[in-house]
Amino acid sequence: MKLTDAFASGKFVVTSEVGPPKGVDIAEMLADAGLLRGRVDGVNVTDQQSAVMRLGSLAVCHLLKEKGLDPIFQVTCRDRNRIALQSDLLSAAALGIENVLCLTGDYVTLGDHPEARAVFDLDSVSLLQAAVQLQQGKDLAGKELKGAPQFCLGAVVTPGMEPLEPQLIKMEKKVKAGAQFFQ
Repeated sequence: MKLTDAFASGKFVVTSEVGPPKGVDIAEMLADAGLLRGRVDGVNVTDQQSAVMRLGSLAVCHLLKEKGLDPIFQVTCRDRNRIALQSDLLSAAALGIENVLCLTGDYVTLGDHPEARAVFDLDSVSLLQAAVQLQQGKDLAGKELKGAPQFCLGAVVTPGMEPLEPQLIKMEKKVKAGAQFFQ
C-alpha cells in the first residue's frame, strides 16, 4: 500500500526512518529496511542527518522503491540552492518517488564538516511552495515544465517545543504552502 492510500483510508499511519550510511556499503541498511516491509506505511530516508555527510537520500529512496517499500524523500534546504532543490524534486518524481518531507535542515556547525558553507536559499515553507509550483507545471522562475510531477508533501512540527506558539504559527504556514501531512 502506498502512503497516500494509507492516508486516504483514514487508518492510523505509521512510518519509520532509515539513515543512509557514510559510504557505499548499503547491505546493512537494506537489511534493516527490509525488516520494515509490511510493518510500516512509509520509510523516511534522512538527508545528511545532523549535517553529517552520507550517501544521498534520493539514491536510497530509489533503492528502497526497488525493494517494494514506499520511501519518503527527506529534502533539506541547507545544502542546495533553489535550482538544485527543484532538480532533486523532479529527479525524485522521474524515479517514481512521490512522498517528500520538506525540511530546512540542521546547521553545518553541528555536523562533520563544520567549515562547509550552508546554503539555505529556501526554507521548508518556500520549498513546499516550490514543490506545489512544480506540480502546477512551472519552476520557481515561472518557466514551463515538460510534464509536471505529483507529490505527497510533508513537513515537520515539534509539538513538545516550548513555547509552542511559534511551532503552531509555522505549522499553519506549512499547511498554506501545501503540506499534506506532518511528522
